Amino acid sequence: MGIILWVVFGALVGWIASVITGGGSGILADVIIGIVGSLIGGFVMNFFGYGGITGFNLYSFVVAVLGACILIIIVRAVQ
Repeated sequence: MGIILWVVFGALVGWIASVITGGGSGILADVIIGIVGSLIGGFVMNFFGYGGITGFNLYSFVVAVLGACILIIIVRAVQ
């Protein structure tokens, strides 16, 4: 069940981050952006002394969206 929640969470986070940053991508890209963005968001929050992804809750969702937005901005800057 854990992997299914990560995929659903990743898809939702990736889609929200794509909407925030003004881009559109497919569902597979949204899942990948969401999962990798969750890892980046957790790393950034731990770096600043806060908790990272703590489960399926609102705080983790916000952290994951922040990380996904950072990921999208970095990818666009590199391109």
